[in-house]
Amino acid sequence: MDQTKPLTLCLAPWVHTYLSPQTERRMCCASREPAQSFAQYIDTASGTGEYRPLTLEQHWNSDHMCSVRQRMLAGETLPECAVCNDKLLNTDVYRTYFDHLFGSKYNQVLASTDSTGATTMQPVSWDYRFSNLCNFKCRMCGDMLSSAWESEQRTNNMIDWADPKNNWMRPEIKEQITKFQDSQIEQEFSLAVEEHRVEEVYWVGGEPLMYEQHWRYMKRIIELGDGAKVYARYNTNLSRCSYRGVDLFSDILDHIRDYQICASLDGTGPIGEYIRTGLEFDHWLENFRRAVAHRRSSRQVRIDFTLTLPGLFEVGRIVQLAQEYDTEILAKVIFSFSPDIILSPLALPRELLDRTINRLVVDLAPGALQDVLLELIKRPTFEQQWPEEYAAGLVRGKQRILQLEAVRQDALTLADILSADPEIKEWYEQIIT
Repeated sequence: MDQTKPLTLCLAPWVHTYLSPQTERRMCCASREPAQSFAQYIDTASGTGEYRPLTLEQHWNSDHMCSVRQRMLAGETLPECAVCNDKLLNTDVYRTYFDHLFGSKYNQVLASTDSTGATTMQPVSWDYRFSNLCNFKCRMCGDMLSSAWESEQRTNNMIDWADPKNNWMRPEIKEQITKFQDSQIEQEFSLAVEEHRVEEVYWVGGEPLMYEQHWRYMKRIIELGDGAKVYARYNTNLSRCSYRGVDLFSDILDHIRDYQICASLDGTGPIGEYIRTGLEFDHWLENFRRAVAHRRSSRQVRIDFTLTLPGLFEVGRIVQLAQEYDTEILAKVIFSFSPDIILSPLALPRELLDRTINRLVVDLAPGALQDVLLELIKRPTFEQQWPEEYAAGLVRGKQRILQLEAVRQDALTLADILSADPEIKEWYEQIIT
């Protein structure tokens, strides 16, 4: 008989491996851990700024990973898993996803893990981000996950070279990262493909459909006869659906067990194009219609909606779009671990936030989007969480917004979007930079 699985245990440390475009290793993309070399946006401690990459072998049964497994098996609630524990991103947490796909492996987890937390299991689920290559500059993103962002930062002298986390952009370190990706990382993933060890793969970026590796490895998985066991998940801006004559739908997705396309869209029309610089909404809609027409079930294509402050004004339109195409909404809220993330709804004062959410949820059917909105009412606002830093944080955040609007020569500004609600616009205008 199976032993009862602790509620806080996640299968990820036994089945999944994550690698950032800067080759930082983590349990998953949502885990909160200390940086190794260069701090990512949700890391709990800064890295050294020196490039010290780890191979998968070095990482997999490292002291840290062994400690994670020990604590999970003991039923502890891990601080590394705060995003799931506290539903900081969405209400349908990542832990549930791994349990759904790999819950049947729990007995194997018990049998393969020794008293130190080391396991003989090997990863079968992969989130390898081969670079930050991306053609969009989404305002809640940044240079680590977008080459377009990185280029903009360089061109406009916006990089703080005194901050060690930015050392990955120095030419000599970029060269080292590229070399490690091209040799070690390609070898790790290629070996897993050739040894038939890939059961699930998360293609995310950057923009994964710009990765040459996506097309090459997915074709190889199919050639090896492993398509029938592979589940592929995509988080894509849907700006392209083919590469060098290879079609995503007929040449790739038709030949694997199952898939899910999470098509990123944080607003429609001009507001969507403001939030996601690079988006051409009409082109996105054309590709989305093609994806919907090709799907075998409604869950294979979803709208990936990250709720932002300007996105609050697009909730109704996103819902209407989802209803028109019989599509689910994967809803989450922008990450915010400091009070200067002014694009977060949590930057609003409590009264304004609650009033806005209560107005929106009246017209929403039960589901992920309603859950995410209602969860915001339970969470502390920036003012409640950082009372001493809140005012200064808003100033820094607005300065950043205005700087980007000037650099990108935006015809539509955040102030324009917020003018749909006079009280919110007044709050924004009273932030003096």
